[in-house]
Amino acid sequence: MQLGGQTMRKILATLIAIASLGYSSAFAGTLVINTDTSDPAPKAAFEWIINKFEEENPDVTVEWNLFDHEGYKQSIRNFLNTNPPDVANWYAGNRMLPFVRAGLFEDVSDIWADSGWVDGNLSENMEHAKKSMTIGGKQWGIPYTYYQWGVYYRKDLFTMNGISVPTTWDEFVAACATLKEAGITPITIGSKYLWTTAGVFDYLNLRTNGYEFHMDLTLGKVPYTDPKVQAVFDKWDELVKPGYFLENHAALSWQEALAPMVNGEAAMYVMGNFAVAPLKEAGLSDSNLGFFQFPEITPGIPMAEEAPTDTVHIPALAKNKTDAKRFLIFMSRADVQEEVNKILGQLPINSQAGVKKGDPFLAAGLDMLNNAYAMAQFYDRDAPAEMASEGMKGFQEYMSNPDRRQKILERLEKVRQRVYK
Repeated sequence: MQLGGQTMRKILATLIAIASLGYSSAFAGTLVINTDTSDPAPKAAFEWIINKFEEENPDVTVEWNLFDHEGYKQSIRNFLNTNPPDVANWYAGNRMLPFVRAGLFEDVSDIWADSGWVDGNLSENMEHAKKSMTIGGKQWGIPYTYYQWGVYYRKDLFTMNGISVPTTWDEFVAACATLKEAGITPITIGSKYLWTTAGVFDYLNLRTNGYEFHMDLTLGKVPYTDPKVQAVFDKWDELVKPGYFLENHAALSWQEALAPMVNGEAAMYVMGNFAVAPLKEAGLSDSNLGFFQFPEITPGIPMAEEAPTDTVHIPALAKNKTDAKRFLIFMSRADVQEEVNKILGQLPINSQAGVKKGDPFLAAGLDMLNNAYAMAQFYDRDAPAEMASEGMKGFQEYMSNPDRRQKILERLEKVRQRVYK
């Protein structure tokens, strides 16, 4: 393979940076990587990653252990303790907290701090993602892909009803009222599998109270009966009580809830970018399908976004940390993240990377996330499994019966006290 001048300069600059941090190839050899990237697109992406890394580092042979998702979740704590790989993939935010607290992930703050990378200082190029990788003032991995959440909407229904894209809460509620009066369901949702309700809750919380409160709540530091949680439900009341959500949402999956939007019976969906493909397959196009950022609620609250983030980490007990750091540096590069995310159909985190041309949703997401204050990792990633499960049951119950709000919050508070004791 013949390398162009720009590519060669990138590789040389990275090698110089590696040398400056003391990451020599003296211990180069076998690099063991464990991942749960078993779905077709993530698997293809990691195949490209490994081939490209070995091509650029011929002194390293990668041994890749591929797990299914459930097997990985059940195995990771065990293998980090007893048979650690040199690199493991995981997730940002509170999902990595147990492994950091247990001393099972390596501190990689030096990679973030160095300013010698060809793409510039990671703390600048990934500033919007740094908070979700930071615990105790240190960084514990490298993020390489995420996707946006926000509001997907029918452009034509907005135009027909004289609605502009809302940027404030009052404008959003007014748009819902106009649509409802026109006989259109303002917001579709399918809550049969619960997690869709968490997306709505997270955005209402992020916009009402901010990112730090979201993290404190999912860490168990805040009672569910706290006035700030009540304030989130006050805003949710403004959507639920007038009937702005799809009526039979508890009986529908998220995919089944796409149909009202496709048919023109509903105008908006608070959802992740993975909904675009099935919406287009069902007949919508860029001409009548749009996207906007969830609107501001509390003026002055920095705009954090819901962006589930995949990451790579070095286990604290890894045998080949030298090459593991070379791999994390490789994964942080803009050119690598750009190619990987073309395969994934998602967004690179390095702000110097681009996205697939001709996709307005990826372009909008990239711009929004590159300018975000921070990235929340979704309620059921940031909260422990039991709290997340009970919380989402409560959210769905509230959406179906808002008069039970106080009893639900009191029940969730009892769960919080049990889970975080």
